[in-house]
Amino acid sequence: MSLSNVFDIAGSGMNAQSIRINTTASNIANAESASSSVDETYRARKPWFAVMQKAYMEVNEHNQFQELTGNTGAGVQVMGIVEKDAPLQLRFQPDHPMANEDGYVYYPNVNIVEEMTDMMASSRSYQMNVEVLKTAKQMLQRTLTLGQ
Repeated sequence: MSLSNVFDIAGSGMNAQSIRINTTASNIANAESASSSVDETYRARKPWFAVMQKAYMEVNEHNQFQELTGNTGAGVQVMGIVEKDAPLQLRFQPDHPMANEDGYVYYPNVNIVEEMTDMMASSRSYQMNVEVLKTAKQMLQRTLTLGQ
């Protein structure tokens, strides 16, 4: 693995954690949004990640190049944003302006404690990727000064 791959991997990690932080912030912002129906209620969202595989060329026994996919990852890829399937919160609040005909109000399936924990973890992961980039940059700079 070359040092330029380190920049790609850390950069993709930073991008993934940025999306994770933004999704978590959206969940927290909508945690107390009320609705009168199940269909209109906000549902918590989570990003779906996958490991990017790096393809490389290898010479086979017939001296021909063939493309192989390595077992090591080459970064993180955001596959999409999915909605959590946890049940919605149903509260009996007949005086609420969004209450349905039975007096119930629907609230999102957002767990604030889980979201705050997720935000702290993604923030730390983002910071670690920044540290990896700084370290790789320092290594490249020191390598360039070896010939002096």
